[in-house]
Amino acid sequence: MKITSLKAGRGREKKINVSLDGKPAFNLLAETALKEKLAVGQELSESRLESLAGLDRAQRCLNAAFRYLAYRPRSEAEIRQRLLQRGFDSATADNALAKLRERGLIDDTAFARFWKDNRESFSPRSRRLTGLELRRKGLPADVIDSVVLEIDETDSAYRAALDKARHLPLTDFQLFRRRLSAYLGRRGFGYGIIDDTTKRVWQEKSTLETVNKQSIYP
Repeated sequence: MKITSLKAGRGREKKINVSLDGKPAFNLLAETALKEKLAVGQELSESRLESLAGLDRAQRCLNAAFRYLAYRPRSEAEIRQRLLQRGFDSATADNALAKLRERGLIDDTAFARFWKDNRESFSPRSRRLTGLELRRKGLPADVIDSVVLEIDETDSAYRAALDKARHLPLTDFQLFRRRLSAYLGRRGFGYGIIDDTTKRVWQEKSTLETVNKQSIYP
């Protein structure tokens, strides 16, 4: 079979429509056609056609992984699941993941630390809850264990409590403690840390309010 036409296709991905022996046959990514040096007049055997299909499928899979990574870092398991959902077979997905590892674009330990740091900066929570989130991302247990140990739960609970306490009244300690304790509980913290944190934040907020009142009414 001879290539008789190579024409640019339409769509988001740049494709080349290939005609064989004067009839439309298939399309390839433009980058695949370029890498394989396809040209009008070139003869293609059945085995060569199968090889081109496999190479193009692998490139499409890799491109899909790149797009998925463009939004934020991902765990290896997340990317693999995404590729399978897009219809790629396991072998093709694993091949794409291997290439991403070679290029340093996926690293489960780095991803786990990114996730942990992001949580600590914007939404502090306990080691247990952070670990649960990372397990849902498909990360290995040893990676999770090493990263969550970096979390200072006392500090995380305190920072989370300060943010919540801004919206709580200081007129009733029992009400304050109940609401703040429930909030910290949802963040995964244990009773001891919750109790100490609640008392600490109440004391600091109460003291600050007293000082402010004295400055206004000396």
